[in-house]
Formats: sequence, C-alpha cells, structure tokens
Amino acid sequence: MEAQVDADDAGVHEEQQPPGPEPREGRGQGAGIASLSLPYQVAAAVALAGVAVFACVHLAMVFLHVAPSNTLTKQNGEAVDEWVYPEFEQNWKLFAPNPLQQNIAVEVRAEVEGADGAERTTGWIGLSAQDAEAIRGNLVPSHTEQNELRRAWDFYLNTHTDDHRPNGLRGVLSEQYIRRIVMLRLDGADLGGTVERIQLRSVTRVVPAPSWSNEKTNTDPSYREFPWWKVTAADLPAGARDDRAEAGR
Repeated sequence: MEAQVDADDAGVHEEQQPPGPEPREGRGQGAGIASLSLPYQVAAAVALAGVAVFACVHLAMVFLHVAPSNTLTKQNGEAVDEWVYPEFEQNWKLFAPNPLQQNIAVEVRAEVEGADGAERTTGWIGLSAQDAEAIRGNLVPSHTEQNELRRAWDFYLNTHTDDHRPNGLRGVLSEQYIRRIVMLRLDGADLGGTVERIQLRSVTRVVPAPSWSNEKTNTDPSYREFPWWKVTAADLPAGARDDRAEAGR
C-alpha cells in the first residue's frame, strides 16, 4: 500500500487569507516635517530657524557677559547687559579661585511717626534672617525667599561707590528696587506708626574654619551702616502697583 495520503482526501485544507489592501502612497507615509503639507513645512522651518538664531544670540551674549573684558565687551557692554539682566544673570562666585567665605546678612530699622506725632526709631529687623527661617526645613523654597533680597543687595553694591553714590544709571534703579523690597517686608509689620525713613546695614560674619583645620578665624560680626532714605509713595507696595498700572497704559 502506498504510505502517502492525499491531503485533500484526509480532509485537511489550507485556508487562504484574502489579500489585504495595497498601501496607499501619500502624506501618511512620511515622518516628521516631511509628512506636513508644503505651507506647514515652510512655517516649521522658519520657526526652527528662529529658535536656532535665538539660541546662538543668547549663547553669544552670555559668553560676552562672563568673559574677561575685551574689545567686544567694551563696545557692546550696554547691549549685553540689557540682554542678560535680570533674567539671565550669571553668578560665578561659587567657582571662583577664592570662593566666598563670609555670610552677609541685611538688616533694616525704621523711623516711625506715631498717631500722636511723636517719632521713634525701631530696633534692627533681620531681613536675611526672615528668608533663612522661611527656607529652613522647606523642601521646595521659593525663588523669592532664596534670591530676591540677596540679588537685590548685590545689585545695589555693584552699582554704588564705597561712599554710597550711584556709579551709573543703574545705581538709581538698584536703590529704588531695594527700597521697595524693604517696604514690602515692613508692610505687614506692626511698627506702631507710619514709616517715614529707613536705614539699612550689612552684618558680615566670617565662616568658621572646619573642625579638622588649624586655621584661626575671627567670627565676630562687622557692621556697615548705610544712609537714611526718605520713604516715598512709590516705595510702598500700593505705589509700586500704581506705577505698573501707569506703565501698562
């Protein structure tokens, strides 16, 4: 007998699948920009070119800002500063050959006129201490608590001479800025009257040497008092809001 059995006789049939639709050529076959229509491709290309130009200009400005003084920075220093400040300011002190070894705190006291017309001077109020207290133990401290006062203080010092005179147009701006920050802090404090004048001072303490070091450091605080400033309506929080409203008109 023959050992082979016809597959048809055994009832085994191979099912044939109907052929699927042929893939259509068209917009669905491309990927990325190539899949877009021509007007959208042009718009995307222009947008990418704009982003690339902005990135190149930004990198060039930041480079000139942090680079040593040279011909380009001297000729275009004003344009570089306008681009960088205040959003893109670079602070390289942490990476300097001689990192900061001092803690500098900012304090304020106010001359207050009471309801009876008598004037008195408050004690020193630690503004930096308020920020430290808000940050301590906070897993997500705000940028304002960490940097607003510190950066404003650096801004003021860098735009004034040692005898507290502005050394340029930005000096006046820095003074207005620091006064508004101070009055914003004092706005919710009960000082017993209306603030007429304010005075700032810095308290500098050298960071103590580590326990394993033989270095001797003097950690006694040193104080530097600044002139008294007359408080104007523009320095008050409500006055600042009015200024912004006028500028927006």
